[in-house]
Amino acid sequence: MSRTNPRLVVPAGQGILADDPASRTRRVQVLAKLLDESISIPGTPWKIGFDPIIGLIPGIGDLIGAVLSGYIVLEAVRAEVPAFTLARMLGNVGIDTLLGAVPAVGDVFDAAWKSNTMNVALLERHLAATGGAPPKRRNVLGLMAIAVIVLVLILGAGLALGIFVARLLWGLKTR
Repeated sequence: MSRTNPRLVVPAGQGILADDPASRTRRVQVLAKLLDESISIPGTPWKIGFDPIIGLIPGIGDLIGAVLSGYIVLEAVRAEVPAFTLARMLGNVGIDTLLGAVPAVGDVFDAAWKSNTMNVALLERHLAATGGAPPKRRNVLGLMAIAVIVLVLILGAGLALGIFVARLLWGLKTR
């Protein structure tokens, strides 16, 4: 039974929290939409998500966005995307994090660069090419470890770049 609707019975292992490829894909689609395209800008065809809004938090905003983007990459690792596709996904997150860490200009860039939407499209393209077949569990742990290491390096570089630019701007302001 559902907590919100006692007449609705959801079988165990189904729904968005299940571990099958379709549920995992749905989760990353929802996350990408929230981060990249959940808020319409009135009077324009443009949409932004919570990623550029979170990026406004000084110091850690872009890092929070990178962690959320990292979830999409890790789900792609679980789906056993090819290494080249995984590198493209990590590159998208890296560009988003590093350029987003630059104060003011990075916030505008964050609104325009939809890395999560691009990464979900890469994942969906892989799943369509493989027919959504369950992964063979080849080197998932090795690739996941490499992806986590690269994501941590991206986070560190984003933090260092943000601190460097903030100190540079502070130095220009106090002269």
